[in-house]
Amino acid sequence: MHLTAPNPLPERADDAPKGARRRLALIVDDSRLQRRILCKSVRAWGFDVIEAASGDAALELCRNVTPDLVLSDWMMPGMNGLEFCHAFRQLEGEDYGYFILLTSKSEKDEVARGLEAGADDFVSKPVDLNELRARITAGDRILQMQRDLTGKNHLISQTLQELQRLYDSIDKDLLEAKKLQQSLVRERSVVLDQGHVSLLLRPSGHVGGDLVGFFRSGDGHLGLYAIDVSGHGISSALMTARLAGYLSSTAPEQNVALMPNPDGTYRIRAPLAVMGAINNLVLNEMDTEHYFTMILADVDLNTGRVALAQAGHPHPVVQRSDGRIELAGPGGFPVGLIHDAEFSQIDLQLQPGDRLLLCSDGVTECPNGSGELLDEDGLETIMRDLHGITGPAFFEALVWKLSEFSGHQDFPDDVSGALFEYQPVADA
Repeated sequence: MHLTAPNPLPERADDAPKGARRRLALIVDDSRLQRRILCKSVRAWGFDVIEAASGDAALELCRNVTPDLVLSDWMMPGMNGLEFCHAFRQLEGEDYGYFILLTSKSEKDEVARGLEAGADDFVSKPVDLNELRARITAGDRILQMQRDLTGKNHLISQTLQELQRLYDSIDKDLLEAKKLQQSLVRERSVVLDQGHVSLLLRPSGHVGGDLVGFFRSGDGHLGLYAIDVSGHGISSALMTARLAGYLSSTAPEQNVALMPNPDGTYRIRAPLAVMGAINNLVLNEMDTEHYFTMILADVDLNTGRVALAQAGHPHPVVQRSDGRIELAGPGGFPVGLIHDAEFSQIDLQLQPGDRLLLCSDGVTECPNGSGELLDEDGLETIMRDLHGITGPAFFEALVWKLSEFSGHQDFPDDVSGALFEYQPVADA
């Protein structure tokens, strides 16, 4: 195998653009004289030049460096120009080499074979240098576009990698935020002497804007609440964390729904007054555009009487012990929209075996495949079907029913609920 050593870098030719990047050309021809003629001309056109006397030798050179331009004779002993072109295109690398075959072949089928092998252009032999330079100039425009595209692809790839790193970091933070938000509802199922409390909190994403919970007081009352903050995501979740502090079950001195007694115990304030207090706190102390719907119920565990205030939240549902469904509640205006909003309160009476359900609009507005919503009628149907299921199993069955209705397990909105089943000890 005859392989000529790479030529030393020549002086910049007079007609090479000033400040331009020196490009690399590979001349492949078994004729020493033909190589010398081509090398001299191509070098004068602003290229650094390496040369090879055969396709095999040229392929070895290309394994180490990808030339910008390849001028290769077609007819050579051993690996011919067509075979070399095909092998050249199989080499891995991001840079593209513009390949011109030098040939005396002019038949269309031969030209097609060359194009299929990966050649970009053809120059007939004997080579006309003016034609060759024009074809190299045309090829150089293609190479410049390819270099620009490669540079942009590198930039896009780096940007995507950075975005992926940021996404992974955010995703990790959101997973931690999900754990923290779920910890706001520490007790999902609590059995009391006078009944059973069960809670459901299922955000549509990592975190959501729903919150449910309960708190007890020293006078035999139970506070039960459900909240749905406008919007979704992190800002809504932060709002729920703030609201959880206002209705804390572990720090009664911070709970705006509780009032201290002289003996150090606490009693529940009227839900109507609590709604007004929270409304003013949100508007005066929080710089936010979020508002929220809410239900707050004061359950007298000894008598079953319920004082309930509703602020734009879906109607509470009372299911009697015989399975009958009753929707209650005054409707009302959401919390956090206007100062001095007026809220109203109603009274309900639970009998042993009755239960009270507070749920978010993620339940009643759950869509099916046709875009139809479950609505309150659908919820009533589900509750009748689940009449005999109690405690946490009720919410598990409710979620299953919603999945069956919607056709998938991922819901477009947060799904939450609070269930109180009234069962005094004497009737247990």
